[in-house]
Amino acid sequence: MKAVIPLAGRGTRLRPHTLTTPKPLVHVAGRPVMSYILDDLIDLGVTEVIFVIGYLGDVVKEYVAREYPTLTAHYVVQDVQDGTAGAVKLAEPFADGGELLILFVDTLFDADLSLARALDPEWAGVIWAKEVEDYQRFGVIVTDEHGAMTRIVEKPTEPVSKLANIGLYYIRDTDLLFRGIDHVLAAGLASTGEYYLTDAFQYMVDHGARIRTAPVGGWYDCGKVDALLETNAHLVATSRGGISPDAVVEGTEIVEPVRVEAGARLRGGTVGPNVTIEAGAVLEDAEVRHSIVGANARLVGVRLTDSMIGAEAHLEGIEGRVNVAEYAEIVVT
Repeated sequence: MKAVIPLAGRGTRLRPHTLTTPKPLVHVAGRPVMSYILDDLIDLGVTEVIFVIGYLGDVVKEYVAREYPTLTAHYVVQDVQDGTAGAVKLAEPFADGGELLILFVDTLFDADLSLARALDPEWAGVIWAKEVEDYQRFGVIVTDEHGAMTRIVEKPTEPVSKLANIGLYYIRDTDLLFRGIDHVLAAGLASTGEYYLTDAFQYMVDHGARIRTAPVGGWYDCGKVDALLETNAHLVATSRGGISPDAVVEGTEIVEPVRVEAGARLRGGTVGPNVTIEAGAVLEDAEVRHSIVGANARLVGVRLTDSMIGAEAHLEGIEGRVNVAEYAEIVVT
């Protein structure tokens, strides 16, 4: 089994952070978003990953080589952002007709990927889904009485289904998948100017494939700043919280949950709830809530909430909500 991870997008909803950092490497709860997914793949026994890169692709290559040297990594470049079907098509030379996991890194998820290892032979694949109430915002999966996909409807106005497509797929019959992608590409661009992978799944179903839906326990958006902060809050409250014994906390009121990493120095003020303070950051007389503070940032006399502060940033005397990239400097005297 191999994995395909499309990540060629520019991550415009996470600017200014994505002006210098690829979207999958933006941090949440002290780690790049993509690292959570790669760890899940390694736990599953996947050793070969096809990365579909584009914007800042060299940064992705350097990160994977440094942090995941045991992975066999292939890279293909998506020069034209023409949609998810176009991205996955580029991985075909490395697929070798074998099984594929396809994962998009806009979200984190609580999903049992081991289902792919124990799938009955009757199934051609799995689409993981999350039941939602605001179904109008999503592509939703319509199923038959056995939980098999019959179609996917984008942003329905009627409640045909509440199973949101989260962008996590296992495909056993990859030959049929790529025939479906070829069919989609030959049919021309959708009105949005993109080729959709879900249309290739529809082709598979229309040609006799049975694709099972499977639930996820949690689905956490990382594609824009406010959603990333919500995901950070979830992670520090469940699995990534705590204060490193190598952090210095002097006279600071801590409102759990928080994550304070090694080398951080906090003096006075209040930190939390739902805050990550990365390694080496310095906070003096700072009040910070519902925020992410990057490594080696320096915050003095600030009153911040719902903010995202890049590494090495320097902020003094400001109040409110801010979203600043690495090395930014804002000093109010």
